[in-house]
Amino acid sequence: MKLLLDTCTFLWLTKGSDELSPVAIEAFANQKNEVYLSAVSAWEINVKYRLGKLPLPLSPDQFIPKERKRHWVTSLDLSEKDTLHLCKLPTPHKDPFDRMLVCQAIERSLTIITPDPLITQYPIRCIW
Repeated sequence: MKLLLDTCTFLWLTKGSDELSPVAIEAFANQKNEVYLSAVSAWEINVKYRLGKLPLPLSPDQFIPKERKRHWVTSLDLSEKDTLHLCKLPTPHKDPFDRMLVCQAIERSLTIITPDPLITQYPIRCIW
């Protein structure tokens, strides 16, 4: 299975947080699964860090690659095709970062690991 981490899921994973569900932990730990972190999440982390809303032990340009490597997570670039899907997307979710993650999941047939109930309203596979 190809898994796309929601931004919060990635951050909780890096902290070994109790907030991760048992299903999310099991999916992540299954070595048959490919796990991705979108450039969209890297962008979101950067924005929140710069606004002082997300404390990190290192700056995002060091933290994100270090944690991706430590947890065997592959970077996923944002393509033009991903962004153009946005015009087809209904609007239950207003967050632009989450909307782009949904577009990537649709365009690339990815399953999102997320606790966000608004994301689960889209025609994609979600696990939590």
